[in-house]
Amino acid sequence: MPIIDTVPSVPDIDRPRDLAHVGPVEIYTPTLEASRDFFVDQMALREVGRGDDGSVYLHTWDDYQSYTIRLVERDHAGVARTFVRAASPSALRRVVERIEATGLGQGWTDDVRGLGPTYLFEDPDTHPMGVYFEVDRYVADDEDRPSLKNQAAKFPGRGANIRRLDHVNYLTEDVPSTSRFLVETLGARCTERIAKADGSGYSGVWYNLVNKTYDLVYTEDWAGAKGRLHHLAFATDTREDILRAADVFLEAGTHIETGPHKHAIQQTFFLYVWEPGGNRIELCNPGARLILAPDWETITWTAEERAKGQAWGLKTIDTFHTHGTPTLD
Repeated sequence: MPIIDTVPSVPDIDRPRDLAHVGPVEIYTPTLEASRDFFVDQMALREVGRGDDGSVYLHTWDDYQSYTIRLVERDHAGVARTFVRAASPSALRRVVERIEATGLGQGWTDDVRGLGPTYLFEDPDTHPMGVYFEVDRYVADDEDRPSLKNQAAKFPGRGANIRRLDHVNYLTEDVPSTSRFLVETLGARCTERIAKADGSGYSGVWYNLVNKTYDLVYTEDWAGAKGRLHHLAFATDTREDILRAADVFLEAGTHIETGPHKHAIQQTFFLYVWEPGGNRIELCNPGARLILAPDWETITWTAEERAKGQAWGLKTIDTFHTHGTPTLD
């Protein structure tokens, strides 16, 4: 059976590049304070505020925006809303027009902290998202002021020294429909993908917005559920940061799921842990690489190639295919 190709292997070089990057991400946790301590004490993010609902705003040291993630207390873990920044005010209007044409739009809001007018929508798998252009910059105080004026805050020099948010990996019931939405509505391009063994399509797709190798990843949900999270990924400056973080997590009793090791897909040096609320967190270096070729051809991995394991031979741990948030009975 031939592979059902939901997107061309050579992306349209004239595609609209109306989105700049993934912005703040909101995640749910049933253990708000423990999750906060994990990100602050072990990952080296900084708490920069609390919401009226008790939610916690956290900032990575080189994020130019006022915060990087927001922790929201719920009775379960998972991803809440992902915000994506448009490339310009006119690009924002174009993206909103395309979203509205899909029927997935939810309207405008001015209530998102640190962001200007934001258009809310869902992807085809019901993951909440929002697109914006206007944004508050991070303003360092005396405690956090960097020596170099071209970085947002001072280097923390502790824990994992997380520099920035890198990407979000979602679980999806329907890879083809999310792929079409990413290409036709958001203007993303597929850089790598995993073909199913039966040739019926793809079980995982990696998409970029501009020149990073990937920003948004969708992998098939083995449970057939919608709207779940596989992991949230943060980039470090060096591999040594990840190696030290492994010892930090070990001493803190944080569950280390797999790694450190190197991915074959996208080539990232990685470590996966579960934060106290249950969400899977990846530390990666260098994070997404740069793609300079405007006519980059999508790399397709076969199921046989993936069965060989990661780049240096480490077999993929079973929970990597069975754990997602929120967890299912």
